[in-house]
Amino acid sequence: MADAVTLPPEFEVQMQALLGNSYVNYKQSLSQPASTSIRINPHKPVTIQGEPVPWSMYGYYLAERPVFTLDPLLHAGAYYVQEASSMFPEQVIRQTALTEKPLRVLDLCAAPGGKSTHLLSLLHPDSLLIANETIRGRTAILTENIIKWGHANVLVTHNDPQDFGELKGFFDMVVVDAPCSGEGLFRKDENARSEWSLNNVQLCSRRQQRIIDDAWPALKENGILVYSTCTHNRSENEEVIERLIKTREAEPVALNIQKSWNIGVSTGKAIGYRFYPHRVKGEGFFLAAIRKLALQSEIRIKPKSNIAPLKKEERDRISDWLKNHDGFSFFLHNNLIRALPGDRADEIEFLTQHLNVLLAGTAVATAGRDKLVPEHAAALSVHLNTQNFPCIDLSLPQALAYLRKESIPVDSTHTGFALVTYKTIPLGWVNVLANRVNNLYPSAWRIRMKP
Repeated sequence: MADAVTLPPEFEVQMQALLGNSYVNYKQSLSQPASTSIRINPHKPVTIQGEPVPWSMYGYYLAERPVFTLDPLLHAGAYYVQEASSMFPEQVIRQTALTEKPLRVLDLCAAPGGKSTHLLSLLHPDSLLIANETIRGRTAILTENIIKWGHANVLVTHNDPQDFGELKGFFDMVVVDAPCSGEGLFRKDENARSEWSLNNVQLCSRRQQRIIDDAWPALKENGILVYSTCTHNRSENEEVIERLIKTREAEPVALNIQKSWNIGVSTGKAIGYRFYPHRVKGEGFFLAAIRKLALQSEIRIKPKSNIAPLKKEERDRISDWLKNHDGFSFFLHNNLIRALPGDRADEIEFLTQHLNVLLAGTAVATAGRDKLVPEHAAALSVHLNTQNFPCIDLSLPQALAYLRKESIPVDSTHTGFALVTYKTIPLGWVNVLANRVNNLYPSAWRIRMKP
């Protein structure tokens, strides 16, 4: 049996007040192994042997934790390693019918990308997602995970929450997975335990309130705010929502929860959903959904195009690279051809004038004088028309060598650019020459681990 976890005394007092007699079971659960769960990409189908996560259509528990770095399917964007409790926002999307029509959605605190990739799997395909991260050092992993998931209807931005307040009434839904004191991670994260204090809880609560206040004008009338944390205390959860409802015209959104899920429900002005590790197969988590009732003026979209669309002859060269290519607008900027959803191109251009955009749509190719060099993002795109490219399916050792950006011997009668796959899921590109194969996997993404 694992040693008992040492907890801050003031935290124990707090949790005893929250849980009563079940606190003993809660504390014991922190000494038990955490479950391992993943969420699959429905556009990159793979066979998963696992127990379904009850509140997520795409979530699965694994019997044991594999070495994920050595699974090429992870790097292909076929699945995302995500804690099961954190998949619960799916219920808000499904139960409020947010999958049925195109929406504008803001994921305000998006890194490393779990919520954003989940949203891309759930939202109507004509929706537009803005995945924002305030901390610059976390934007690289967010961008990488967004590219791996393979959708074009997304922007990655690096902005402070207050920057979105200028986009009045622009979004149908705002997701705030707020930075918090991390009490729900105490089983996994010793640093979260050692850094915890009541002062830090209050600091987090004030920061969470500011984040919501800054972004609130960007949510349109009848829009939904999805607020979540990975912590337990009321100061960062119910009290944040109670303050919002008290000071704004807003109402809580109740969800239908199956009793077998063992999710706690806090009632009152703030309806919240609580996940405790002794009750669910997952870590600590809190979620509340709030509907905005107040009248909200909406910003007018006035794009000022600084980027010229692709010329017809250039578009003809690339038109068969993507499925349903007529649904995209193609733009050339600094020799990079980028595909944006055609019906969202004006909105995306407008947003680039107001936000610090790091990624927009899908980078398809770099335009050379006499050839197009395919971009890595195109290989991972769910829109790629793979039938129009030579494909080389790799064995596991070959795939891992490719991901380490090593030279790989391949049998191919084709010369030129080819798509390499693992279990038919694209991993990236190679350039097959007469006497060698050039590995085009991004250097910044290469893995260093060996079996």
